[in-house]
Amino acid sequence: MSDAMIRVPAEVRDRLAVIAESRGTSIRSLVQEFAETTLTDEERRERAERTRSYLAEHFGVEVSDEESAAMGRRLREAYAQPSRDAAA
Repeated sequence: MSDAMIRVPAEVRDRLAVIAESRGTSIRSLVQEFAETTLTDEERRERAERTRSYLAEHFGVEVSDEESAAMGRRLREAYAQPSRDAAA
């Protein structure tokens, strides 16, 4: 595997270093994990459609666009709130 240089401002590099250290990993591993786990909009749409198809086929549940959008909002809100574990 060949390496590539990614230029970012020093503040971003420093922030990545803090995050990586807090996770016990390297900036390289942190960036690799981000690239491997972050979905594009198209990938999210495809995954949502596969999930809808699965629910319909296996459980007879039809999820509307409105229901899907509402669930997405609820998930984003849940992730945006500080976790109870972090507060304890």
